[in-house]
Amino acid sequence: MNPVFRSQVGLAARRPARLVLTGLALAVAAFVVSGTLLVRDVVQRTVVAQLSGTPSAADLVVGDSESTITREAANAVKSVPGIAESVVRFSTYAELKGAGNEWLSIDVDPGAGPLATVKVVQGAYPKAANQIAVTKRTAERLGLAVGTTTVATFSGREEGDTKSITLTVTAVVDADNDWGVNGYAPQSVVETLPGAEFTQRIEIVLAAGADAQAVQDRLKAAVNAPAVRYKPEPNEDGTVPPGPKETPVRTGAEVRDAEVKQAISDVDELFAVVGMFLAIAIGAAVLVAVSTFRIVFAQRMRQLALLRAVGAGRAALVRALITEGALTGLVAGTVGMLAAVGTGLLAPQVAAAFDKEVLSPGVPVLPLAFVVLGTVFVAIMSVLAPAFTASRVAPLEALRAASTQGGRSGIGWFRAGFGVLTVIGAGLLLAGAVSQLSHVDDEFYDPTVPMLMIIGSGGLAYVALVALGPVLLRPVLAFVGWPLRRLGPLGRLAVGGVGGAPRRAAAVSVVVALGVTLVAAALVGGASMRALAEQELAVAAPADFVVTGEKGVPLPAGSVDRARASKDVTRVLPYRTAEVDIDGTKDEQSQKPWKTEATDIDLKALKAYPQMRATEGSLADIGPGKAAVRKYLAVKLGVGVGGTMTFRKDGKAMTVTVVALLERTPLDVGVLTDAGTMNALGLSAEPNAFTADQAREGAEARNAARKSLRGVGGAEASLTVSLLADQRDDLDKAINSVMLVLLGLVGLTVIIAVVGVGSTTALSVVERVREAGLLRAVGMSRMGLRAMLTTEASLYGIVGAAMGLALAVPYSWLAIASIGHGVPVEMPIGQLALVVLVLAALTALAGVLPARRAAKTSPVVALATDG
Repeated sequence: MNPVFRSQVGLAARRPARLVLTGLALAVAAFVVSGTLLVRDVVQRTVVAQLSGTPSAADLVVGDSESTITREAANAVKSVPGIAESVVRFSTYAELKGAGNEWLSIDVDPGAGPLATVKVVQGAYPKAANQIAVTKRTAERLGLAVGTTTVATFSGREEGDTKSITLTVTAVVDADNDWGVNGYAPQSVVETLPGAEFTQRIEIVLAAGADAQAVQDRLKAAVNAPAVRYKPEPNEDGTVPPGPKETPVRTGAEVRDAEVKQAISDVDELFAVVGMFLAIAIGAAVLVAVSTFRIVFAQRMRQLALLRAVGAGRAALVRALITEGALTGLVAGTVGMLAAVGTGLLAPQVAAAFDKEVLSPGVPVLPLAFVVLGTVFVAIMSVLAPAFTASRVAPLEALRAASTQGGRSGIGWFRAGFGVLTVIGAGLLLAGAVSQLSHVDDEFYDPTVPMLMIIGSGGLAYVALVALGPVLLRPVLAFVGWPLRRLGPLGRLAVGGVGGAPRRAAAVSVVVALGVTLVAAALVGGASMRALAEQELAVAAPADFVVTGEKGVPLPAGSVDRARASKDVTRVLPYRTAEVDIDGTKDEQSQKPWKTEATDIDLKALKAYPQMRATEGSLADIGPGKAAVRKYLAVKLGVGVGGTMTFRKDGKAMTVTVVALLERTPLDVGVLTDAGTMNALGLSAEPNAFTADQAREGAEARNAARKSLRGVGGAEASLTVSLLADQRDDLDKAINSVMLVLLGLVGLTVIIAVVGVGSTTALSVVERVREAGLLRAVGMSRMGLRAMLTTEASLYGIVGAAMGLALAVPYSWLAIASIGHGVPVEMPIGQLALVVLVLAALTALAGVLPARRAAKTSPVVALATDG
């Protein structure tokens, strides 16, 4: 074995703590990557297990998502020999008068047998005409318990062609899809209801002994026969559009395999995004590893110089140090991978203790082996620059040098020049992006180019931060360390300890800065997205409920008073709507004026009013003779804020001055004005609609409010109760989920940054044993030494956070501003301040153990230590 190599391996064996500290960030990265592979495997298995697709008993499937199978073709299937059972999957829809005029989807399902996808949990599955089963959530939301009846209105193909049928609920079922509007019945029941003319899918179970291929061929011929195929309606000019493609007949195994592949493809797309964040985390681990290798090699300068003095060449030293790096990567990768596998295998048992079910992951040997090899490769790439630097030091220079190389503040002309060039490149791209902001209000504005410029500029700015970090560290440290210096000697020593090794401090701080930049950008983007969603929802869902009657007819007498008297409802706000003609317009085909809806709802009384924003003008100016108008109407008429528009109804006119324009309007109307102005149209003073909010929070309170509102019009009234609050809640949940996932992903980089701070602090303690001994010898207590070193560690986090915010805040602002389309820029100052505090606390925590170790060392022993 090569003597140089043997000496380095022997040193690593004698001091395993250094090996662990050097490879800790790589081990964390290997753990995260291996864990992601296992999570992906679990998610795929879960998706396949819970896939609500084709029943496993289906031997053949007729049709796909693009098929249009007529009733005649479905009947032709029944006559094909070799079929034991078949289910024609189709749906019809009805409006339920007795359930607040809600819509109900009624789907075909046999309810029992091999092709059933629902399971009865209460009552008996429908058998007779006009009987249905409903899902659990549908029964709760619409008040459709077993035994109840409801009047369902089915619409025909022609406008005004409706048919009302009394349906009886005979069962409550468990179903894969339960949106709160789902009903089921056998084919014999559903096909008697109006609206069920076509289907896209027929599932078939073969008879015992039937030839699958022969049956498949006969089915294909039966459903594609010209006599039963769907024939499109002719166009207005008499031409006939092309018909649908040939209806396919596939085996059940083929269909299920395609469904599984599609589901797994969706999972793969998600993990492709995760992979991007993993790449950033691995990049952070590389930066930490480079820093720790530099520190370790700097601590061994005397040993390396001695090897040079006894004849070891630079090439031999480089090879030995690279081999040591590879060994570090092998150990770190193996430890991280095994820890991830152990955690994955333990997860199902832990979940079971909390009554949760988590599938056990497999052990994908080849991908996990590649993780270990990848960690070795990353370690070798990380050790190259430190190894070449360490091998260049002349023997005499190294023997005279202090133990640390990190105290050098210079970065070299090449590095400085590269940093300056990246700053120039970032500035040019940034200037180009800023120049595009003046066009954000243009009709055909495309944010792609400025967004790419901002991303490119931000990337170059971070590269510049890495290159120029040691130079930038001192002014940043002078700013953030000023309060600490005022606290006394401990604070000054902590600031001096960080500033005394600027290259090392910068190497760790830029990793923290990367994590802070990503977290801050996520917070700014999330806050802006939430603000935009609140503005959109303030318009789309200005209240929890909207109650309307028949079009143009006032609400039944006493409806509003009964709603206000309900303890389940609050903020009842009556208003009027009317369909009006827009003066000065004419439809090209009908030669009649354009129509729109006008309303006199009092926007200021709505709870969502504070979040409403006008594109131009102010909603607060709505009043007598003044109105807010949908922007597209004003643009078509060439009218802006301050212009006038006239609307007519039944020969009476209403002229308003436009005081605000909106992209979307509450209640989806075209004109919002006040009651006095609407009176000019000769409308009844009685309202024909009102909004209301639930009195208490929660799903039960919402159901109670809905039930109360259904009855305010009396038994014979036909009132529609529209629930808008679900839109707001669903979007809020979606935003929260996205933010949690995003912060979890960018948090990987923060974790590696904190590990880097801990490793650097621990190695720094090893290197500064004599300094610690001297401080103890001149009177510093153990507690004081611990406090000083812990404060140093926290400074890495504070300096990194300051650098990260300096990048994140302006670039996040520009990125959101460049989107245009009225997206607000929100700066969550409180959350950003919390990020700085949390980073300071985490990095301080990372320095606690090294500080305790340093404080325990005797001053005599420390002073006798050879650095």
